[in-house]
Amino acid sequence: MSEKVFQIVPCVQKYAWGKIGSHSKVAELISNAYPEIEIDNNQTYAELWMGTHPNGPSLLKENGKSLRSVVSKNPVLLTSGIAAKYGDLPFLFKVLSIRKALSIQAHPDKELAKYLFQNFPDKYKDANHKPEMAIALTPFECLCGFRPLDNIKRNIQKYPEIIDAIGKEIVDEFMKITENSHSSNPINIERNKSALKNLYRSLMEQDHAIIKTQLDKLINRISKIDPNPIRGTLNEVLMRIEKQYPNDVGIFSIFLLNFISLKPGEGLYLAANEPHAYISGDCIECMAASDNVVRAGLTPKFKDVETLVDMLTYTCKSANNQIVSGSPYLQSITTILYDPPIEEFSILCTTLSQNTIKSEVFEGVNGPSIILVTEGNGRIFYNENTFDACMGSVFFIGANTRITLETINTKTIFYRAYSELSKIHL
Repeated sequence: MSEKVFQIVPCVQKYAWGKIGSHSKVAELISNAYPEIEIDNNQTYAELWMGTHPNGPSLLKENGKSLRSVVSKNPVLLTSGIAAKYGDLPFLFKVLSIRKALSIQAHPDKELAKYLFQNFPDKYKDANHKPEMAIALTPFECLCGFRPLDNIKRNIQKYPEIIDAIGKEIVDEFMKITENSHSSNPINIERNKSALKNLYRSLMEQDHAIIKTQLDKLINRISKIDPNPIRGTLNEVLMRIEKQYPNDVGIFSIFLLNFISLKPGEGLYLAANEPHAYISGDCIECMAASDNVVRAGLTPKFKDVETLVDMLTYTCKSANNQIVSGSPYLQSITTILYDPPIEEFSILCTTLSQNTIKSEVFEGVNGPSIILVTEGNGRIFYNENTFDACMGSVFFIGANTRITLETINTKTIFYRAYSELSKIHL
């Protein structure tokens, strides 16, 4: 196939938790680059999908063909090695615009994904894992991973309602076992993880009437002692999410999971078997091509509490230790690399400016990639071709294709998700 660069039309997903109308970054991007897509200011615009996933495939702008069919018929666009292993794009690239918290969830590793797909194909649709990376476009809030044990214990002591929600006997056992929470002894580490697992299981499996009673007590008490909490504080997050999901056991998870606020450009890597929930804001997201999600709270959807409790690693980390800022890409001073420890994808962010560096040449990546312009207006040069690249426009770049990115106004930001054959285990 002679052509290796195509402008593509992404797919918009209108899930109920998305931001509404022009308040959504998804709507802002899609309406700017694809004006034929009309924005309804009463509609939610939650996700922008860029890739070949059958639930939201991208189309070539010039002829309406599906990107999936084009890459399947032209494996040179992927490289023969990636085509042989995946037969398709190994990743799905997204933008998310979040108004209402998403579910407390985790994604299975490959072994668990295979088991769930074989035994519960009506709930779990494929046998692949789903590691993810999120990079904030606007101030972004989420829950991710278990808090350090000392932090969890302080929350239990400060908020007695969680003791009754979990069960006093289980809480007392947890507090006793984790007295050596800073020990590096492997036996103590595993004992602490087991105690945290028992604590979380008791909470998530608790009788709904008890959860409702304790949540009512908690919210009433906070409302009296801290009626106007500062945004981002524990009290404010609890009250905000309780309004979104009243009487949901997942609200108590906020005491146990890290609350993280990301600035634009900061990211998180969400490994398999780690609990997380996006709360608000707009982000870039990239993931392995899978639909596997195990949910247990803050959702009206199917909850698989037993699977979620059993699958988690119960690794405790501070919030700051989970934030990723990216690293320099090769010798570039305009591009940073977000490189998670998986084979399916990496992400580049290139910022070009008329006042500093207005263009950059990229030698061909040995794998497929997708570029999204999130800010400003620019161009993409390929061979003798020039593509206008305004904010919101999306392009597929075939493997081993040399391109030049250029800005045509004050600042242009390009995000590029890609697979690299050298990272793929064939």
